[in-house]
Amino acid sequence: MLLITAIIWGTAFVAQSEGMNYVEPFTYNLVRTFLGGIVLIPIILILKKILPKGKRTPESKTSAKATVTGGICCGFLLFAASSFQQFGISYTTAGKAGFITALYVVIVPVIGIFFGRRTSLKTWICAGIAVFGFYLLCIKSGFAVLKGDLLVLICAIFFAMHIIAIDHFNSKNSDGMVMSCVQFFTAGILMIPCMFIFESPSWGGIFAARNTILYAGIMSSGIAYTLQIVGQRYTAPTVATLILSLESVFAALSGWLFLSEKLSVKEFTGCVVVFSAVILAQIDIKSKSYLSNGDETNEKEVSK
Repeated sequence: MLLITAIIWGTAFVAQSEGMNYVEPFTYNLVRTFLGGIVLIPIILILKKILPKGKRTPESKTSAKATVTGGICCGFLLFAASSFQQFGISYTTAGKAGFITALYVVIVPVIGIFFGRRTSLKTWICAGIAVFGFYLLCIKSGFAVLKGDLLVLICAIFFAMHIIAIDHFNSKNSDGMVMSCVQFFTAGILMIPCMFIFESPSWGGIFAARNTILYAGIMSSGIAYTLQIVGQRYTAPTVATLILSLESVFAALSGWLFLSEKLSVKEFTGCVVVFSAVILAQIDIKSKSYLSNGDETNEKEVSK
């Protein structure tokens, strides 16, 4: 399930890149986020019916306040992250965007410092390796960063904040899937004024981009998120994060296969370095470091 999720997320960069040929960024993201929220509604209802209570969060322990508040906060962050990502993809390749976005795996523990979380020396080393890889991948002659690469890097920072926010509200007993649904609708609502102020949306353009929007909305948002939620119930956090980070590899491969994108030797080396940093940041890390509340009981259950 997690591998399929990584494949869907990675290939979604191609869909997003192709969608820019027909509609502008805010228009594209508005439609796909609303679609993702709509798709999640029946999935939530079906899973609550078919999954045994022991395999999902007990309703008696979920917090409606944390779920709604978390969904709104995560929606704001998703709005910022997806907007920067979509604008960035307009000026860079899908493959490079996938690798730069994957930097959130290294950025998360760095941001955690400001919330009182300890960061190991290994994490700092991985962060330095990732920055060097980003340099090889994105910095051109004259120490200039392309506009698209910088926008996607900002997107990675917001996605890192998004992950931290989800972790925080999960510790408050929120319903993860409902919270995700709320965040999609929150992000979509925020994009409505931006779309009309900065763009000139048309039904013709949306219809022309329908295939890419359907893929990004239904597959990337609705289905992939559900697979991630269910898959992580049966997988240790370290292994799950490692598998999901493969989205960067699938982004580069799909860009090469479907868009005929090419990377120079220097850029390809940068991809390898960035991905190596992502892998090194996650291997041989104790399960406890992924548990927001440090609960020893939960740690034992994860180990089992």
